[in-house]
Amino acid sequence: MSDVLTSRARLRELFSPASIALVGASDTSGWARNVYQSLRAGGFDGRFVPVHPRHPTAFGIPTRPSLRDLREPADLAFVLVPTHAVEDVIHDAAAAGIRNMIVLAAGFGDHGDAGRLLERRLVETATGHGITLLGPNGLGFINAPARVAPYGLVLSPPLTAGPVGVVLQSGALASAVLSFARGHGIGFSLLVSMGNEAMVTTADVIDYLVEDDGTRVIALFLEEIRHAARFAGLARRAQAAGKPIVALKVGRSPAGQRTALAHTGAVAGDVAVVDAALRQLGVIRVRGLEELLVTAGLLGQAPPLRGRRMGVVTASGGACDIIADRASEEGIELPDFGPGTVAALERVLPSFASPQNPVDVTGVGLASQQTGATRPIVDALAAVVQDPNVDFVLTLGIVVPGTPPPEPAGLERRLDDQAAIMASSPVPVVAASTACHDLTDYARKVLQARGLHLLAGLDLGLTAIGHALRWEERRARRRAASTSPSPPAGEVASQGRRGSEGRWPAGVWPETAGRRLLAVARVPMVAAELACSADEAVAAASRVGYPVALRVSAAGLAHRSDAGGVALGLASPTAVRRAYPRVRAAAGGPEAEVDVEGVLVSPMRSGGVELLAGVTVDATFGPVLAVGLGGIWVEALHDVALRVLPIEEADARDMLGELRAAPLLRGARGGTPVDLDRVADVLLGLAGAAALVGPSLQALEVNPLWCSGDRVEGLDVLVVTGSREG
Repeated sequence: MSDVLTSRARLRELFSPASIALVGASDTSGWARNVYQSLRAGGFDGRFVPVHPRHPTAFGIPTRPSLRDLREPADLAFVLVPTHAVEDVIHDAAAAGIRNMIVLAAGFGDHGDAGRLLERRLVETATGHGITLLGPNGLGFINAPARVAPYGLVLSPPLTAGPVGVVLQSGALASAVLSFARGHGIGFSLLVSMGNEAMVTTADVIDYLVEDDGTRVIALFLEEIRHAARFAGLARRAQAAGKPIVALKVGRSPAGQRTALAHTGAVAGDVAVVDAALRQLGVIRVRGLEELLVTAGLLGQAPPLRGRRMGVVTASGGACDIIADRASEEGIELPDFGPGTVAALERVLPSFASPQNPVDVTGVGLASQQTGATRPIVDALAAVVQDPNVDFVLTLGIVVPGTPPPEPAGLERRLDDQAAIMASSPVPVVAASTACHDLTDYARKVLQARGLHLLAGLDLGLTAIGHALRWEERRARRRAASTSPSPPAGEVASQGRRGSEGRWPAGVWPETAGRRLLAVARVPMVAAELACSADEAVAAASRVGYPVALRVSAAGLAHRSDAGGVALGLASPTAVRRAYPRVRAAAGGPEAEVDVEGVLVSPMRSGGVELLAGVTVDATFGPVLAVGLGGIWVEALHDVALRVLPIEEADARDMLGELRAAPLLRGARGGTPVDLDRVADVLLGLAGAAALVGPSLQALEVNPLWCSGDRVEGLDVLVVTGSREG
């Protein structure tokens, strides 16, 4: 039933009411005044009914004492009553035939165990009556295209309709979001304050926006990702539909690093996992509200940017320098103009200006901005958009004064001409202001009348362009990858379960068990023999070849090296014989909570590159694959690439390319290049091994993974599981 109440059809009904009842409305209530004024600011012209048991009027309008006294049902009830009275209002709403409700009151799931119990009862009551509930502890929503804004904060008219859908897990930030958006001409298709998400969740609203024809981009402020699997599915759907999701995700916890069972968990902290997961899902992660809104505004207004070669038209040499620096940081190219463009620019630029990219039309272009007497900035734009060497154009030529000029006709002609050039351009044209400043009412009016949108300053603007380029590139790679064969993880898991009957040890595995798991997953490991005495160890060393390494194999012993359970570089029988009892004793005596199988003897490997590769389990996203520079450097350098499982073959290759150590793998400074395909196969095998173990997995790590040319071998493996369910 709850799925039906939060379906796209029900949310469309919730967000587009033609009649609204405000429960708890009175002239003395600040919240009630806010909601009423917001409805007026939004231009709501539907039926509005204030409800209060004691006040006969509110805002000059006669009230009704209860929802039960309404002459006809309202499409939406906005409920302002105290926490303890909300459930009774739900019963009243059901009796009145009301199907949708916003609850402002806090003190539910945000207020301890008692509040969570009260919230569950609230949802059960609403569900039983077939009522869709937004909140509690939420401020409501703004639907600018429908001209309805039942919102608990005062809004400044006019509300600008536009292509950006906004979902906020913090209602108090809405004022800042709305103010910045208004100051920079960013229009919303919908803005929702989620509150406690007792019934309608962030995922439900994302699902609605992905299918909403008026939404081109989705902007999120996230305090937590509550339903990771569903969020991932929605993100992939949005990417496939060509609707970018831009997210400001806040909050981090070092607890995962402090309690990590393995190096993989220590380097795959909460923030890094969220970064990797969102990037993998095609979600653009930003660092602040301004970046969130400027990026969303660009993606909502501009055509897709599908190439990194940028042409620039400006009237400031200093701006050219800033753009060149920021473009380099974002990986944006500034190619030379073609001969035809150079010739066209020479005809329209002052004699002392240079027809190079970025092109500076100089102060002559600024001096004529208001009158339109000469048009170097317009003509330069017309020339640059035709250049065959550029994929898109950035112009700083859309300049509007804060107040109407004495003779606005020239300004308006120039803007009309620029808008026409942008509309007919063979490549996308992005307009930006030089600095991040609010638009005046006049500037916003003349720009919106021509469908023009300005990025807020060069720094945020170039950041947004970089995000847009990377999003398009990732989407193109994902489409290409969807036609490639699936990774072998599922096959490995099914084969392994048949071979092992799904039964694995619990706790910290002995290395021998970990090796058996990796053998099923086709992950190569260095040869090793199990010895149960010093004599057996010496005999094994002679067979595998000196120098050798000794490692105790014991269930329950996670950090063998720290406990003295590892001896390396043993070059003689005497050294092996002396090391054996020390390595064996590291597991403890008869009272120790470990089960010792013996000591593994394996040959040493030298040269090459040592990597760490492993799987840790994130509380939100589940199993996460990590690869990075291994050995003694893993935690010191934090050079790690991450992917949430499952992965595809392209993901494995991309991970290796993301490492700062990638030049070492490619044979930098005379080294032997590593066979990256073999390493990628190991990563896919580890993903398959993790799938094989299943939900009981806590950690799976190969460290180091030794790579030299086409030889790739794991030298040590650690596996930790919870229960025996595999």
